[in-house]
Amino acid sequence: MLARLQRFITLTLLAAALTWLLVFWDRSALLALAGFAAVLFGYSGFLALEFLALRWANRQDPTPQPSWKELAAAWLGETRVAPRVFCWRQPFRSNAIPDQLSADCVVAGKRGVVFIHGFFCNRGFWTPWLKQLQGSGHAFVAVNLEPPFASIDDYAPVIEDAVQRVTAATGLPPLLVCHSMGGLAARAWLKAMQAEPRIAHVVTLGTPHRGTWLARFSPLANGRQMQLSGRWHQALDVGMHPDRPALFTCWYSNCDNIVFPSATASLPGADNRLLRGAAHVQLAFLPEVMRATLDLLKAAGKTSQISD
Repeated sequence: MLARLQRFITLTLLAAALTWLLVFWDRSALLALAGFAAVLFGYSGFLALEFLALRWANRQDPTPQPSWKELAAAWLGETRVAPRVFCWRQPFRSNAIPDQLSADCVVAGKRGVVFIHGFFCNRGFWTPWLKQLQGSGHAFVAVNLEPPFASIDDYAPVIEDAVQRVTAATGLPPLLVCHSMGGLAARAWLKAMQAEPRIAHVVTLGTPHRGTWLARFSPLANGRQMQLSGRWHQALDVGMHPDRPALFTCWYSNCDNIVFPSATASLPGADNRLLRGAAHVQLAFLPEVMRATLDLLKAAGKTSQISD
Protein backbone atom coordinates (compact mmCIF):
# COMPACT_ATOMS: atom_id res chain seq x y z
CA MET A 1 0.00 0.00 0.00
CA LEU A 2 2.70 2.48 1.01
CA ALA A 3 4.92 1.48 -1.92
CA ARG A 4 2.13 2.40 -4.34
CA LEU A 5 1.62 5.76 -2.64
CA GLN A 6 5.33 6.58 -2.70
CA ARG A 7 5.62 5.52 -6.35
CA PHE A 8 2.79 7.92 -7.17
CA ILE A 9 4.44 10.77 -5.24
CA THR A 10 7.86 10.14 -6.78
CA LEU A 11 6.61 9.89 -10.35
CA THR A 12 4.34 12.93 -9.92
CA LEU A 13 7.23 15.06 -8.66
CA LEU A 14 9.46 13.89 -11.49
CA ALA A 15 6.76 14.64 -14.06
CA ALA A 16 6.16 18.09 -12.57
CA ALA A 17 9.88 18.89 -12.63
CA LEU A 18 10.28 17.79 -16.24
CA THR A 19 7.14 19.67 -17.32
CA TRP A 20 8.46 22.87 -15.75
CA LEU A 21 11.81 22.37 -17.44
CA LEU A 22 10.25 21.90 -20.89
CA VAL A 23 7.69 24.70 -20.57
CA PHE A 24 10.10 27.39 -19.42
CA TRP A 25 13.29 26.35 -21.24
CA ASP A 26 12.66 28.51 -24.30
CA ARG A 27 11.77 31.54 -22.15
CA SER A 28 14.65 31.31 -19.70
CA ALA A 29 17.04 28.43 -19.15
CA LEU A 30 17.88 29.82 -15.71
CA LEU A 31 14.21 29.94 -14.68
CA ALA A 32 13.64 26.47 -16.10
CA LEU A 33 16.58 24.98 -14.19
CA ALA A 34 15.67 26.83 -10.99
CA GLY A 35 12.10 25.52 -11.06
CA PHE A 36 13.29 22.02 -11.93
CA ALA A 37 15.65 22.03 -8.94
CA ALA A 38 13.01 23.53 -6.64
CA VAL A 39 10.57 20.72 -7.39
CA LEU A 40 13.12 17.93 -7.03
CA PHE A 41 15.02 19.30 -4.04
CA GLY A 42 12.34 21.27 -2.23
CA TYR A 43 12.23 18.54 0.41
CA SER A 44 15.67 19.69 1.54
CA GLY A 45 14.16 23.02 2.55
CA PHE A 46 11.61 21.25 4.73
CA LEU A 47 14.45 19.25 6.29
CA ALA A 48 16.23 22.50 7.11
CA LEU A 49 13.12 23.74 8.94
CA GLU A 50 13.06 20.52 10.98
CA PHE A 51 16.67 21.03 12.04
CA LEU A 52 15.92 24.61 13.11
CA ALA A 53 12.95 23.37 15.14
CA LEU A 54 15.16 20.70 16.66
CA ARG A 55 17.72 23.25 17.85
CA TRP A 56 14.99 25.40 19.37
CA ALA A 57 13.28 22.46 21.11
CA ASN A 58 16.59 21.16 22.49
CA ARG A 59 17.31 24.30 24.51
CA GLN A 60 16.43 22.66 27.83
CA ASP A 61 17.22 19.09 26.84
CA PRO A 62 19.95 17.26 28.81
CA THR A 63 21.42 15.90 25.55
CA PRO A 64 24.41 17.98 24.36
CA GLN A 65 23.22 20.88 22.23
CA PRO A 66 24.20 20.34 18.57
CA SER A 67 26.56 22.85 17.03
CA TRP A 68 25.64 24.60 13.80
CA LYS A 69 28.38 22.57 12.10
CA GLU A 70 26.82 19.32 13.32
CA LEU A 71 23.38 20.45 12.18
CA ALA A 72 24.67 21.41 8.73
CA ALA A 73 26.42 18.07 8.30
CA ALA A 74 23.32 16.17 9.45
CA TRP A 75 21.13 18.20 7.08
CA LEU A 76 23.40 17.35 4.14
CA GLY A 77 23.50 13.69 5.19
CA GLU A 78 19.72 13.48 5.42
CA THR A 79 19.35 15.29 2.08
CA ARG A 80 21.45 12.56 0.48
CA VAL A 81 19.92 9.51 2.14
CA ALA A 82 16.21 10.45 2.11
CA PRO A 83 15.67 10.13 -1.68
CA ARG A 84 17.33 6.72 -1.71
CA VAL A 85 14.87 5.50 0.91
CA PHE A 86 11.63 7.27 0.00
CA CYS A 87 12.02 7.58 -3.79
CA TRP A 88 13.79 4.34 -4.66
CA ARG A 89 14.09 1.53 -2.09
CA GLN A 90 10.60 1.78 -0.61
CA PRO A 91 8.49 2.58 -3.68
CA PHE A 92 10.34 0.48 -6.26
CA ARG A 93 12.53 -2.05 -4.44
CA SER A 94 10.62 -2.97 -1.28
CA ASN A 95 10.74 -6.68 -2.13
CA ALA A 96 14.17 -6.74 -3.73
CA ILE A 97 15.49 -8.97 -0.95
CA PRO A 98 12.94 -11.49 0.32
CA ASP A 99 12.73 -12.77 3.88
CA GLN A 100 15.31 -15.47 4.63
CA LEU A 101 13.64 -18.42 6.34
CA SER A 102 14.09 -21.52 4.20
CA ALA A 103 16.11 -24.44 5.58
CA ASP A 104 18.71 -24.17 2.81
CA CYS A 105 19.47 -20.54 3.84
CA VAL A 106 19.36 -20.80 7.63
CA VAL A 107 22.12 -22.36 9.74
CA ALA A 108 21.08 -24.08 12.97
CA GLY A 109 22.25 -22.24 16.08
CA LYS A 110 22.38 -18.84 14.40
CA ARG A 111 20.02 -16.26 15.80
CA GLY A 112 17.49 -14.59 13.53
CA VAL A 113 16.33 -10.99 13.20
CA VAL A 114 12.97 -9.25 12.89
CA PHE A 115 13.23 -5.80 11.31
CA ILE A 116 10.47 -3.29 12.15
CA HIS A 117 10.35 -0.04 10.18
CA GLY A 118 8.97 3.32 11.24
CA PHE A 119 6.33 5.83 10.18
CA PHE A 120 5.70 6.25 6.41
CA CYS A 121 8.10 3.39 5.67
CA ASN A 122 7.99 -0.22 4.55
CA ARG A 123 10.37 -3.19 4.52
CA GLY A 124 12.38 -1.60 1.70
CA PHE A 125 13.85 0.70 4.36
CA TRP A 126 16.03 -2.19 5.56
CA THR A 127 17.55 -3.18 2.21
CA PRO A 128 21.19 -2.35 3.17
CA TRP A 129 20.79 -4.43 6.33
CA LEU A 130 19.20 -7.33 4.46
CA LYS A 131 22.05 -7.31 1.96
CA GLN A 132 24.54 -7.73 4.79
CA LEU A 133 22.63 -10.70 6.20
CA GLN A 134 21.84 -12.36 2.88
CA GLY A 135 23.72 -15.65 2.69
CA SER A 136 24.94 -15.33 6.30
CA GLY A 137 22.89 -18.22 7.65
CA HIS A 138 20.86 -15.89 9.88
CA ALA A 139 17.10 -16.00 9.37
CA PHE A 140 15.38 -12.65 8.98
CA VAL A 141 11.96 -11.16 8.37
CA ALA A 142 11.37 -7.50 7.50
CA VAL A 143 7.75 -6.65 8.22
CA ASN A 144 5.34 -4.24 6.54
CA LEU A 145 3.31 -2.37 9.15
CA GLU A 146 -0.03 -1.87 7.45
CA PRO A 147 -2.35 -0.07 7.24
CA PRO A 148 0.37 2.61 7.29
CA PHE A 149 -1.61 5.20 9.28
CA ALA A 150 -3.40 2.94 11.77
CA SER A 151 -3.01 2.77 15.54
CA ILE A 152 0.39 1.46 16.63
CA ASP A 153 -1.41 -1.18 18.70
CA ASP A 154 -2.84 -2.66 15.50
CA TYR A 155 0.63 -3.77 14.39
CA ALA A 156 1.06 -6.33 17.19
CA PRO A 157 -0.26 -9.28 15.09
CA VAL A 158 2.20 -8.45 12.28
CA ILE A 159 5.13 -8.51 14.70
CA GLU A 160 3.82 -11.64 16.43
CA ASP A 161 3.70 -13.48 13.10
CA ALA A 162 7.24 -12.40 12.20
CA VAL A 163 8.65 -13.44 15.58
CA GLN A 164 6.97 -16.83 15.35
CA ARG A 165 8.31 -17.44 11.85
CA VAL A 166 11.90 -16.53 12.72
CA THR A 167 11.78 -18.55 15.94
CA ALA A 168 10.43 -21.57 14.06
CA ALA A 169 13.26 -21.31 11.54
CA THR A 170 16.06 -21.01 14.13
CA GLY A 171 14.77 -22.45 17.39
CA LEU A 172 16.04 -19.30 19.12
CA PRO A 173 14.44 -16.07 20.35
CA PRO A 174 15.12 -13.43 17.69
CA LEU A 175 16.79 -10.04 17.83
CA LEU A 176 14.41 -7.16 17.06
CA VAL A 177 15.82 -4.17 15.16
CA CYS A 178 13.47 -1.20 15.02
CA HIS A 179 13.64 2.25 13.48
CA SER A 180 11.63 5.20 14.78
CA MET A 181 7.96 4.28 15.34
CA GLY A 182 8.95 0.63 14.90
CA GLY A 183 10.42 0.67 18.40
CA LEU A 184 7.06 1.76 19.81
CA ALA A 185 5.33 -0.98 17.82
CA ALA A 186 7.73 -3.50 19.37
CA ARG A 187 6.96 -2.20 22.87
CA ALA A 188 3.22 -2.33 22.18
CA TRP A 189 3.61 -5.94 20.99
CA LEU A 190 5.62 -6.84 24.10
CA LYS A 191 2.88 -5.44 26.29
CA ALA A 192 0.03 -7.10 24.38
CA MET A 193 1.68 -10.53 24.20
CA GLN A 194 3.78 -10.42 27.41
CA ALA A 195 6.47 -11.63 25.04
CA GLU A 196 9.69 -10.69 26.85
CA PRO A 197 10.81 -14.34 27.24
CA ARG A 198 10.50 -14.84 23.48
CA ILE A 199 13.07 -12.26 22.37
CA ALA A 200 16.83 -12.02 22.78
CA HIS A 201 17.18 -8.24 22.60
CA VAL A 202 15.62 -5.12 21.05
CA VAL A 203 17.64 -2.41 19.30
CA THR A 204 15.87 0.87 18.57
CA LEU A 205 17.19 3.53 16.24
CA GLY A 206 15.78 7.01 16.73
CA THR A 207 12.60 5.77 18.42
CA PRO A 208 10.41 8.40 20.14
CA HIS A 209 10.18 6.39 23.35
CA ARG A 210 8.72 9.41 25.14
CA GLY A 211 7.19 11.07 22.09
CA THR A 212 8.35 13.83 19.78
CA TRP A 213 7.59 17.53 19.46
CA LEU A 214 6.67 17.15 15.77
CA ALA A 215 3.80 14.75 16.51
CA ARG A 216 1.62 17.65 17.71
CA PHE A 217 0.99 18.47 14.04
CA SER A 218 -0.18 14.98 13.01
CA PRO A 219 -3.88 14.25 12.36
CA LEU A 220 -3.16 10.52 11.97
CA ALA A 221 -3.82 7.84 14.57
CA ASN A 222 -0.23 6.65 14.92
CA GLY A 223 1.05 10.22 14.66
CA ARG A 224 -1.09 11.38 17.57
CA GLN A 225 0.14 8.46 19.65
CA MET A 226 3.69 9.80 19.33
CA GLN A 227 2.93 13.13 20.97
CA LEU A 228 5.20 14.17 23.83
CA SER A 229 4.22 12.44 27.08
CA GLY A 230 0.82 11.57 25.65
CA ARG A 231 -1.72 9.23 27.19
CA TRP A 232 -0.77 6.40 24.85
CA HIS A 233 2.86 6.60 25.99
CA GLN A 234 1.84 6.61 29.63
CA ALA A 235 -0.38 3.56 29.14
CA LEU A 236 2.41 1.72 27.31
CA ASP A 237 4.37 1.23 30.54
CA VAL A 238 1.42 0.19 32.71
CA GLY A 239 2.03 -3.37 33.91
CA MET A 240 5.49 -3.43 32.34
CA HIS A 241 7.84 -6.14 33.55
CA PRO A 242 10.44 -4.31 35.69
CA ASP A 243 13.33 -5.86 33.75
CA ARG A 244 11.99 -5.02 30.31
CA PRO A 245 14.17 -1.90 29.73
CA ALA A 246 17.29 -4.06 30.20
CA LEU A 247 16.34 -5.84 26.96
CA PHE A 248 16.75 -2.60 24.99
CA THR A 249 19.67 -0.83 23.32
CA CYS A 250 18.54 2.62 22.18
CA TRP A 251 20.57 4.62 19.67
CA TYR A 252 19.73 8.31 19.58
CA SER A 253 21.25 11.53 18.30
CA ASN A 254 21.42 15.20 19.18
CA CYS A 255 20.71 15.94 15.48
CA ASP A 256 17.61 13.79 15.00
CA ASN A 257 15.32 16.02 12.94
CA ILE A 258 12.20 13.94 13.60
CA VAL A 259 12.51 12.78 17.20
CA PHE A 260 13.21 15.71 19.49
CA PRO A 261 13.88 16.92 22.12
CA SER A 262 16.69 14.44 21.69
CA ALA A 263 16.48 12.71 25.07
CA THR A 264 12.98 11.46 24.22
CA ALA A 265 14.64 8.77 22.07
CA SER A 266 16.26 7.25 25.16
CA LEU A 267 14.55 4.77 27.46
CA PRO A 268 15.14 4.82 31.22
CA GLY A 269 16.91 1.64 32.28
CA ALA A 270 18.05 0.73 28.76
CA ASP A 271 21.51 0.77 27.20
CA ASN A 272 21.16 4.27 25.72
CA ARG A 273 23.82 5.20 23.16
CA LEU A 274 24.16 8.80 22.01
CA LEU A 275 25.65 9.32 18.55
CA ARG A 276 26.28 12.98 17.86
CA GLY A 277 25.61 14.59 14.51
CA ALA A 278 23.34 11.94 12.93
CA ALA A 279 19.97 12.77 11.34
CA HIS A 280 16.88 10.59 11.74
CA VAL A 281 17.05 8.34 8.67
CA GLN A 282 20.81 8.66 8.36
CA LEU A 283 21.23 7.18 11.86
CA ALA A 284 19.90 3.80 10.71
CA PHE A 285 22.59 3.34 8.06
CA LEU A 286 25.74 4.47 9.83
CA PRO A 287 28.36 1.66 9.73
CA GLU A 288 29.00 1.99 13.47
CA VAL A 289 25.33 1.41 14.27
CA MET A 290 24.90 -1.45 11.82
CA ARG A 291 28.07 -3.19 12.96
CA ALA A 292 27.31 -2.92 16.69
CA THR A 293 23.75 -4.15 16.15
CA LEU A 294 24.60 -7.14 13.98
CA ASP A 295 27.39 -8.09 16.40
CA LEU A 296 24.63 -8.95 18.87
CA LEU A 297 23.81 -11.93 16.65
CA LYS A 298 27.18 -13.46 17.54
CA ALA A 299 26.10 -13.83 21.16
CA ALA A 300 24.37 -17.10 20.27
CA GLY A 301 24.01 -18.18 23.87
CA LYS A 302 22.49 -14.94 25.09
CA THR A 303 18.74 -15.07 25.53
CA SER A 304 16.16 -13.05 27.36
CA GLN A 305 16.75 -12.87 31.09
CA ILE A 306 13.03 -12.47 31.70
CA SER A 307 11.18 -15.68 32.40
CA ASP A 308 7.51 -16.48 32.45
